[in-house]
Amino acid sequence: MKVLTVERKILKKNDDIAAENRQRFKQANLTVLNLLSSPGAGKTTLLERTLEKLANRYRVAVVEGDVQTDNDARRIAKHHVPVVQVVTRGGCHLEANLVQEAVANFELDALDLLFIENVGNLVCPANYDLGENLKVVIISTTEGDDKPLKYPPMFRVAHVCVINKIDLLPYVDFDIQKARDYARGINPDLRFFELSARTGEGLEDWIRWLESLIPKSTA
Repeated sequence: MKVLTVERKILKKNDDIAAENRQRFKQANLTVLNLLSSPGAGKTTLLERTLEKLANRYRVAVVEGDVQTDNDARRIAKHHVPVVQVVTRGGCHLEANLVQEAVANFELDALDLLFIENVGNLVCPANYDLGENLKVVIISTTEGDDKPLKYPPMFRVAHVCVINKIDLLPYVDFDIQKARDYARGINPDLRFFELSARTGEGLEDWIRWLESLIPKSTA
């Protein structure tokens, strides 16, 4: 019981800071997406392909979360967008206070879209609100179509599910319809995108959807 009490206090503090973040993002008229996946699902590659399509037309910034190294942040910086790396030193997720500290490096009122690339993990990040508008969970065809059954809390809190690496479908044992059915059994409101960040197949639907999230006054 004491452990549960401590956990509630930790999450309450996180939620309070997340509410502050959300209010600040709202004041800045800023759309914020929290990208979540297990390691190797192609989260950073998808973000790179997305920036190639959007960064020349919209004001985009990125918060990069990782357990160690700034490798991903250096990849993102090549696309000439503001990026801040958060190294958790072993922590398995980003927390609202870390995001709050990171975004202090941006002029939020001068941005249209902010991506938060969370630590590669489908367990802990599900419990932590960062103040984002939407949570996007990314899975890949190389991971198995039963991912939603193994990590139901993540799919329960997500708003969007991206199924990546569809170019590998001929070579892997992955049933897209099963994956969608499993996920929808947990969260009937999930929106799906099926794409390949490597080849670009299906990417345009994803880009059009992202553009629809940006307030018209800034587009």
